[in-house]
Amino acid sequence: MRKWFLACAISLFVAYSPALAIAATPVDISKENTYPNPTQDLPYLQPSPFAKQLIETANVKIENPELIRLLNESSVSSTPFALGYRATIYLGQWPLNYQSLETSTNWEYQKVNTNFLDNRGGNTAQKLYYKQEMQKHIRGGLTAPVPNEEAVKKMMLLTAMKKTNLPLSFSTVIGIGTKKDQPYQVPVKKLGYLYAFSPAVNEKGKVTYGEVYIVLKGNKKKIVVKNVMTQGVGAWIPVQDRLSFLYIISDQPR
Repeated sequence: MRKWFLACAISLFVAYSPALAIAATPVDISKENTYPNPTQDLPYLQPSPFAKQLIETANVKIENPELIRLLNESSVSSTPFALGYRATIYLGQWPLNYQSLETSTNWEYQKVNTNFLDNRGGNTAQKLYYKQEMQKHIRGGLTAPVPNEEAVKKMMLLTAMKKTNLPLSFSTVIGIGTKKDQPYQVPVKKLGYLYAFSPAVNEKGKVTYGEVYIVLKGNKKKIVVKNVMTQGVGAWIPVQDRLSFLYIISDQPR
């Protein structure tokens, strides 16, 4: 009985209201997408035993995959005759780690398509389907420039993927002709508009920079980080192969 009343109420609302908007749950289009987006597979780089030993001596947490890769490719030989040996090796200024403060998803980040059906002259309800009319390239990025942007973006991407469990990438494409078989009913004397949106994750936090030195003293090796500074950073990261829909029934063209 409650379902019957609800159906009647919706029918009356559609018949007499100038517009009805219906938001749909985000859907996966990875199988239907005519553009094969490459999988964004960023492995959590594991430090080598030597790199791990060095990282554990650092006075600041080091998580930058590029710096870890550099340390993995390095080696220092130990010798019993290095008693008075001293050396300091400057590796440069690096973004060392990223701390996430806020992660949220905007399911209507960018409108990518509009499908339309005019049933004002029809005698029966018609069905409207989603079909991508043009290829769309959705790009994300940092909200403000920071030093060593690519390394910062990689750390933010890894963090956001882990927190949201979504397929994220700073660049994704919706191919022309992509479609779904979910029908949207357009009543008699109405117009139907189906808007498709590409979602994106908004990641906000802070990145820590510092000048990195490897200090050798005899057979002892350690990392010293100097001139440490922290900077706020934000980014929009599109969600790959996902769309959210907004369906509007209207009396008049929009």
